[in-house]
Amino acid sequence: MSASLVYVTTTNPDEAARIGEALVTERLVASVNIIDQVRSIYRWEKEIHDKMETLLIAKTNTLRVDETIDRIRCLHSYQCPCIVTWCLDAGNNAYLDWIGQETTQ
Repeated sequence: MSASLVYVTTTNPDEAARIGEALVTERLVASVNIIDQVRSIYRWEKEIHDKMETLLIAKTNTLRVDETIDRIRCLHSYQCPCIVTWCLDAGNNAYLDWIGQETTQ
């Protein structure tokens, strides 16, 4: 089983929790971490923005990444949300197995 991290910025902790709970409930991801108060500086529509956001990091089976991204896009309030993934090369095998078990339909 191959596992991946899904990195998502959200408007606030409530949005991150709502998205995270849906993903776990629907078994798209095994778990999420929510980190409040990350500072984001970016260019959007020809303007520089500097604002506080909330970070959501989800752990999932790599086979469920596309489905997870689609679901996040449906739940997210941003027009173009930051959703990026990393495939995990290694880790605690018991934990990686648990991710696989939790994301089995």
